[in-house]
Amino acid sequence: MKLVAGNSNRALAEAIATYLEIPLAKCLVRRFADQEIFVEVMENVRGEDVFVIQSTSAPANDHLMELLIIMDALRRASARRITAVIPYFGYARQDRKPGPRTPISAKLVANLITEAGADRVLTIDLHAGQIQGFFDIPTDNLYSVPTIARDIKEHHDLKNCMVISPDVGGVVRARALAKRIDAPLAIVDKRRERPGESEVMNIIGDVSGRHCILFDDIVDSGGTLCNAADALMDKGAASVSAYITHGVLSGGAVARITASRIGELVITDSIQPTEAVLSARNIRVTPIANLIGEAISRIANEHSVSSLFD
Repeated sequence: MKLVAGNSNRALAEAIATYLEIPLAKCLVRRFADQEIFVEVMENVRGEDVFVIQSTSAPANDHLMELLIIMDALRRASARRITAVIPYFGYARQDRKPGPRTPISAKLVANLITEAGADRVLTIDLHAGQIQGFFDIPTDNLYSVPTIARDIKEHHDLKNCMVISPDVGGVVRARALAKRIDAPLAIVDKRRERPGESEVMNIIGDVSGRHCILFDDIVDSGGTLCNAADALMDKGAASVSAYITHGVLSGGAVARITASRIGELVITDSIQPTEAVLSARNIRVTPIANLIGEAISRIANEHSVSSLFD
């Protein structure tokens, strides 16, 4: 087995390698003067089971091209099997046509990854489960719920906790967490007037006096989270924390969350955190490398991955 890392999240790749007790393969990823990407694998991978670790986070197009070119290099170097390990799958929010003459970009990206040489895909908390069906190759969608549930048990008193889904679409995800920590569930009903903006309309459930834990897969601008926290506090919640798998946190999101009524935002390191994130007073990063490392080990040894979540 070989591990190859792109430039999107080197720290996570090194943590996965440490868990698996194998070094990262030597791979040169650099740019020409015109910013074209060049890749050279510096080790023999003929007949090897190779795992390419690369989130397609910002800059999404650069990191996606790195992933595609690395896999093409490995395929031409006669790797036996190539698994694209994509902790954060970019373009996942473009999983359907929201209007006429619009693309389904998640399907396009799935086609690109397959054509570049991937034999298998491993990812975490896809924004939409149907994206697994966009691939014509085996796709394992890991869940962060066990990792997050463990962190909640370590840092919170569960007696007065309530899990909150920030929108109706995330109810299944939030219910899974609520079941893990044996907590009740409430839902924020919101209406989105335009992309990137949301307006909280109502809270479904009694949150009065509760310590509310918002749970979602992606935080980007932070608007939805901050609006949800305001609505929960206005309804009498004792406090509000948030657990999010993928901390995209673009634009002024960090400043917005720092100034909000959210007591603590906990994200995983599926996306490499920026200095602003690491220095924010109410944002904490919890590691996800052990989950990915164990899944890689099980795939390499042909063992069950789904049993990780039993």
